[in-house]
Amino acid sequence: MAEVQSLTYQNEKLRAELHGHRKARFGSKSESLDQLAFDLAEDAEIEVAAESQKNEAAKADSKPSKRQHSRKPLPDHLERQDEVLSAGEECGDCGGSLRQIGEDITEELEYIPGRFVVRRIIRPRMACTCCEAFSQAPLPSRPIERGRPGPGLLAHVLVGKYCDHLPLDRQSKIFAREKVDLHRSTLTDWVGRSTALLEPLADHIGKLVRAGPALFADDTPVKLQSKLKQKKTQTARLWSYVCDERPWGGDGPACAWYQFSTDRKGEHPVNHLSGYTGTVHADGFAGFNGLFGEHKADEQACMVHVRRKFVDEFERTGAGIAKHTITQIAELYAVEKDARGKTPQERVALRQEKAKPIFDELEAWLQAQLPKISGKTKLAAAIRYALNRMPKTRAYLSDGRLELDNNICERSIRPIALGRKNYLFMGSIGGGKAAAIAYTLIETAKMNNVDPEAWLTWVLERLPDHKITRIGELMPWVFAISRNIQEA
Repeated sequence: MAEVQSLTYQNEKLRAELHGHRKARFGSKSESLDQLAFDLAEDAEIEVAAESQKNEAAKADSKPSKRQHSRKPLPDHLERQDEVLSAGEECGDCGGSLRQIGEDITEELEYIPGRFVVRRIIRPRMACTCCEAFSQAPLPSRPIERGRPGPGLLAHVLVGKYCDHLPLDRQSKIFAREKVDLHRSTLTDWVGRSTALLEPLADHIGKLVRAGPALFADDTPVKLQSKLKQKKTQTARLWSYVCDERPWGGDGPACAWYQFSTDRKGEHPVNHLSGYTGTVHADGFAGFNGLFGEHKADEQACMVHVRRKFVDEFERTGAGIAKHTITQIAELYAVEKDARGKTPQERVALRQEKAKPIFDELEAWLQAQLPKISGKTKLAAAIRYALNRMPKTRAYLSDGRLELDNNICERSIRPIALGRKNYLFMGSIGGGKAAAIAYTLIETAKMNNVDPEAWLTWVLERLPDHKITRIGELMPWVFAISRNIQEA
């Protein structure tokens, strides 16, 4: 009899493992060596460019060193758009009239949705007819000092890589079809410098996320391989922290903040959320435990993770206990559908009336079922997990600002999963940090129903001359308001 039970247990264990393997196998597992080489080169060059941008910004008060360029002329077939910057009509020294003695033309490659154009910045050189003093309008500040790309083109490349999941080598080939020669190394330089310039915006979004009464936390793996000849990849992490008060009508803006780390140690979320004392929705990962405790954050568990274990068990065995649990959890979500958009007070009243009885009954029922089944089964493990997490989920019944799950944050890491299918690896630590900045900006824009490319174009036009103390004026919701005013 004991042998039969042992074999039954082993059989169930093997069936569970087989089921898990089958479920995990989706998408292409093949990895192209050529694509790997591009991924490593891209991120390594992005890291170098980001450091160069920061170093140049730190030396802004001194005489800038000239960047060496060997540039081809911009293609003749592209439309030219002239912008004349006048120095005025009167001499600043004596008040005499000015006469033109020549002009300087700076060409900038710009991207307007759907096509490339060349923006020609024309600055007439003027001389006073009385005192011969020289006068000329200054060249406007640009996102990349002495660089050729316009803000629209930089935004287009960033969104292409981090939103549309197009590696830079692929973008280079797309541009070549339009007879615009932009080598991958040029694009990596632009991405590195752009993300370094945009980093203060990502930092500001991080502060907004940590200012809310509740946030959502999750992480996702990304492969890190900084050397082409390195045989093993390192599993790095992108951490996502989201604040979204829309379900209960809060005043705070919806924001997603990403951070990169080379491993999954718990010290990273502790450092990211240092000093935070609100509520953190999380999935039970032990690395988040350092966030919780006296004078720290409160934990709000995720019912979706509880449900997922019972769904797996029902799909595998058809167990009645699993089916009943899934049905009861569905009843809890039916209440949440009605609660969405109501005030915190209304949400609490609704949950206390309709959700609490279901929650209490389910918890008690699971406690009663556990002794009736073998403790070694996957079903027993699912019940134990539920009974461990449900006390940490209960707080949502008495606080209308909390959610029943962590789905808001899980949605924020889906774009990264899509990106993994295209870029395969992070090629450097700097490349991972640049990705975190870009994802922060792009996903926050999307959460606020703002076109990330249009917003980043607007930001990059203004950022070089914008005061760091007023960075909040460049957020996507400010852009949306300004656009609405212009269109009114």
